Amino acid sequence: MTPTGTEKPNIRQVAQAAGVSHMTVSRVLNDHASIRDETRKRVLDAIAELGYRPNMAARALATKRTGRIGVVVESAAEYGPTSTLRAVEVAARAAGYAVSSVAIGVGEEISPPDAVDNLTAQGVDALCVVAPRSSSITALRKIAIPVPVLVVKPDDDPTFLTVSLDQQGGAVLAVDHLVSLGHRDVLHLAGPLDWFDARARERAFHARAREWGIRERPIVVGDWTADFAYDFARGMRELPEYTAIFVGNDSMAIGLIHGFVERGFDVPGDISVVGFDDVPLARHVTPPLTTVHQSFDALGSSVVDILRAAIEGRGIPGATRIPAELIVRQSTAPPRGGGR
Repeated sequence: MTPTGTEKPNIRQVAQAAGVSHMTVSRVLNDHASIRDETRKRVLDAIAELGYRPNMAARALATKRTGRIGVVVESAAEYGPTSTLRAVEVAARAAGYAVSSVAIGVGEEISPPDAVDNLTAQGVDALCVVAPRSSSITALRKIAIPVPVLVVKPDDDPTFLTVSLDQQGGAVLAVDHLVSLGHRDVLHLAGPLDWFDARARERAFHARAREWGIRERPIVVGDWTADFAYDFARGMRELPEYTAIFVGNDSMAIGLIHGFVERGFDVPGDISVVGFDDVPLARHVTPPLTTVHQSFDALGSSVVDILRAAIEGRGIPGATRIPAELIVRQSTAPPRGGGR
């Protein structure tokens, strides 16, 4: 029997379409390990064809789970945390989970422990923490959290599950690209070093620079904003000796290019610029920005896959890093005259 009009399909109709019992459909929905791959596929195909949506309240009663993932997100105005939260929401919805989120950070009165209390009081099955500052993670270590916790950070953690975008690999791609063009004197304009991602990019930059034997300069530490980098560029009295800058994020890279152009320097003729993030605006600035692309969609899927495994008592995937990709545009070129 196929549902018609506004009638919502039910689990027995899915079972009939798939040629299985309604208990088998239930086991597929709960990701039971005993279901054969062929049977699982038939059931999932029937679910997709009929547009079936499980009754989450009934499922919660049967499984003692709420079907909800909590997300603590810090610095939600920044591109990375915002994109991560959105990707987790999309992946969770596709997996049949709802998401509740609480924002912490500058301007927010709620602390990391308060955010966890808020979410666990809602009966979440697991927590994802998008808190890029080390101080926030330190605060969470001091409290007992009754559900599985995953932290989005570039290094393994002794307390929490982890997953991340490959910050180190992205920095290596940026340095290798500049070296391949002939640059041997590269400055790093970093993000705030109390951020895990900024610190990972900075360390990888210096390690790769030493491997190539290029000149190592003291880094400049920024605040992620275009205004900081714009002021830095505008404050230069003359063209610097270094021929390229690896910038910790695209916002600063865009501000830097703006400042250089107003200062009368040509990008990439006088100086090459590489960013990090591949924000949507990066392809539309002048010149279009060479940058490191991060797949937040893949990150969100990994977060949900790992948390589902923890919730359901299955084997937890090992530490996962989502590969980065270098997007080459017009903000980088060989140094003029082979370098200064």
